[in-house]
Amino acid sequence: MGLLTIIRKTRLKERQIRVLCLGLDNAGKTTIVRRLLGEDISLISPTLGFNIRTIVHIGYTLNIWDIGGQSSLRPYWRNYFEVTDAVIWVVDSSDRERMADCRDELHELLREERLAGASLLVLANKQDISGALTSEEIADALELCSLRSHTSTIMPCSARLEPAVSVASSEASRPGDPRIWKGLDWIVTEVGRRVYYGVGNPLVAESSVKIPGDCENFVKIQSDCVV
Repeated sequence: MGLLTIIRKTRLKERQIRVLCLGLDNAGKTTIVRRLLGEDISLISPTLGFNIRTIVHIGYTLNIWDIGGQSSLRPYWRNYFEVTDAVIWVVDSSDRERMADCRDELHELLREERLAGASLLVLANKQDISGALTSEEIADALELCSLRSHTSTIMPCSARLEPAVSVASSEASRPGDPRIWKGLDWIVTEVGRRVYYGVGNPLVAESSVKIPGDCENFVKIQSDCVV
């Protein structure tokens, strides 16, 4: 039995996924995490350090590190990179003026060797705000197609929206925007395929489709959620 097989068997038994939730300040990182946990979001203060929250999803335990995004805190992000399986990058879709800064910080982050191979979910948050950029516009602004070393996808969402009536009954009990849960589905699928089962294993269901063209590592989640 090879070392890789032993590691996979050990991690499969634990079924834990380490996720970093990052982004610029005021993007809505803490609001998203609290909403997923069904907690009150009426009073949210800037995160000055980090919070570790746990969500059990599709049989996996996601340990989510919600880390402050102020410019003074970003140099300390590197302290949390070890053994990271996925990165959730939260974007304020209404903050057009800082989109270039958002792109630069993301690309600088993903050049870090300790994050090599980590799956990247971009949440285009605050879609409920008038004039917000679409997920396609944000994907272009962040130059996601150029991220060759990471499998990535983007999902539009709003941390402050409740599920619509048309959401399937199996998802109705989930708090918050169902599109965020769709993003977590993608993380579990990608990390499960890469870390636990290996690419192409039939035990991990497909949840996304490739976009044709040059974006080899960028996938678009198919979503029929109405919000």
